[in-house]
Amino acid sequence: MKILVAVKRVVDYAVKVRVRPDRTAVDTASVKMSMNPFCEIAVEEALRLREAGAAAEVIAATVGSAQAADTLRTALAMGADRAVHVLHDPDPARPLLPLAVAKVLRALALQENPGLVILGKQAIDDDCNQTGQMLAALLNWPQGTFASKVVIDKDKQKATVEREVDGGTETICLDLPAVITTDLRLNQPRYATLPNIMKAKSKVIKKITPTELNVDIRSDMEVVQVDEPPKRKAGVILSSVDELLDKLKNEARVL
Repeated sequence: MKILVAVKRVVDYAVKVRVRPDRTAVDTASVKMSMNPFCEIAVEEALRLREAGAAAEVIAATVGSAQAADTLRTALAMGADRAVHVLHDPDPARPLLPLAVAKVLRALALQENPGLVILGKQAIDDDCNQTGQMLAALLNWPQGTFASKVVIDKDKQKATVEREVDGGTETICLDLPAVITTDLRLNQPRYATLPNIMKAKSKVIKKITPTELNVDIRSDMEVVQVDEPPKRKAGVILSSVDELLDKLKNEARVL
């Protein structure tokens, strides 16, 4: 069985995000970029399933500019067998929407015929949490979102997924092929070793365009303006409970 894993290049989680002076987009110039943390978890889970004998091959895929190849190299260094890069030069004013990404992944899934597609539940740059669900709908495959545990039964061709819900955890059983999105507590991603990083640099990444996949990824949404959140006002130290109640009633107007 093949496992297709979608990964995304985002601003590193430790970087303080800043808006461009013209307020058209987030400033990514000279900013550290890395693989989306939820995508790292997806890659790790695919590798663990392969190591457990539930899969024979792990294929990493991404949609993005030429620089996104670095993210695929990271997936290869972690242990992915192959990588597919769908080339797309992003326009900050016309961002790539989750539905367009889902259509691209659908086309790749139809080409590769995987038994399982694993994605991070969301990307930390747009927090959409939509691509996995849309992909499952387009493929008409069952889906297990927010997975905290995944068990594959090769003989019965089923996946048992524990998923996080508001009241705790829910266990569902999916017929394969299926789409799974990963949550934080699914696993702890491994670090790529230096020898594997060096090997990944020489591996061939298959490049393809949306046109070759017969997918239209034009965006119907235009970003008009991007603003930073308002700065928080400095706090004040109050001398009594009566003063606190007065401010809550007359200034905050919450009482």
